[in-house]
Amino acid sequence: MRQQLEAIESMRLAPFGLRSAASRGRAYPEPESATRTAFTRDRDRIIHTTAFRRLMYKTQVFVFYEGDHYRTRLTHTLEVAQLGRSMANGLGGNEDLTEAICLAHDLGHAPFGHAGEHMLNQLMADHGGFNHNTQSYRIVTELERRYPDFHGLNLTYETREGMLKHETDYDVSEAAAYEPEKRASLEAQIANLADEIAYNAHDLDDGLRADLFTLDDLEELVVWRELCDKAGWRPGEHFSSLHRHEIIRELIGRSVTDVMRQTSAALEAGGIDSPERLQLHPHNVVGYSPEYGEKVRALKRFLYERMYRHYRLVRMQTKAERFIAGLFEAYIKEPHMLPAETYARLDEAPLARIVADYIAGMTDRYALDEWQKLYDPYIRA
Repeated sequence: MRQQLEAIESMRLAPFGLRSAASRGRAYPEPESATRTAFTRDRDRIIHTTAFRRLMYKTQVFVFYEGDHYRTRLTHTLEVAQLGRSMANGLGGNEDLTEAICLAHDLGHAPFGHAGEHMLNQLMADHGGFNHNTQSYRIVTELERRYPDFHGLNLTYETREGMLKHETDYDVSEAAAYEPEKRASLEAQIANLADEIAYNAHDLDDGLRADLFTLDDLEELVVWRELCDKAGWRPGEHFSSLHRHEIIRELIGRSVTDVMRQTSAALEAGGIDSPERLQLHPHNVVGYSPEYGEKVRALKRFLYERMYRHYRLVRMQTKAERFIAGLFEAYIKEPHMLPAETYARLDEAPLARIVADYIAGMTDRYALDEWQKLYDPYIRA
């Protein structure tokens, strides 16, 4: 059955899409699945990890106690995966590989979103730093312990490479072991854009829901005015949740359409007819058109200034940094406060890295509970 699936996949893919049958394999040899392609198997392994389940209670922008309807790191990941599959399908890329990369791209995120990551990176400055993208890679290659013959998930080379070559405005990871002279695959580049489209749309949605900025504030954005015009809403009129949903849908649709149109043109102009040629191309081929890209950059600047730097979020981020720092300092000072299973890993890595791994794996709720156990004398340990 796997061979049939591989044959169907090969017929469907464009010449520059990565074929699972041509995968460079896994670090540890394993028998192939009888019913799944290699990339489908990667996707399934990622979904079943402890790290994936923990994303349910990790901050995207709002901490879990702010409300039940804001995005979490898990719902963000699912939105990214859905967008990634859609774009891969339209561009002739491998949907399963794209989805696997999308599902794994935030596995290593610390609790409390970028505030937690920022503080861990500061605390780890003398010990190699901390980056959630690199941490995601560590999870799938080392930290998840689910198989008797190897650490990690033993994912294919292509999924691991796609994870390490994931690039955003915030993240560029070291990929020395994965032919650094080559760019990311089509599927990994699609995952990058799916990530950006998802967070631009849902942060705008959540920011409106949370009243972090007003409809009048948004009028400065060309893209907002265009979206409202399409939705048939005019300033001064009643703005309902249905208007908000329609505008967010239109933003996602426009973004995906622009990326696919621009990418198709870039693939054709570059004469790209193989995965190798795509990865050796001097520029990423997946991206926005220049005109739409400027509108997206303006939206991102708006969200940074009016949402991410809003006093309510800054207060939350400041508290989060204090929680993370308190946990880190306590465990470094007295490692015996670490759980036995975590303490046992001190034979494998330096104390600071073990502590960072432990904290990064926490959900927001667990981190708050641990902080209370360590610092509140009325809370039982």
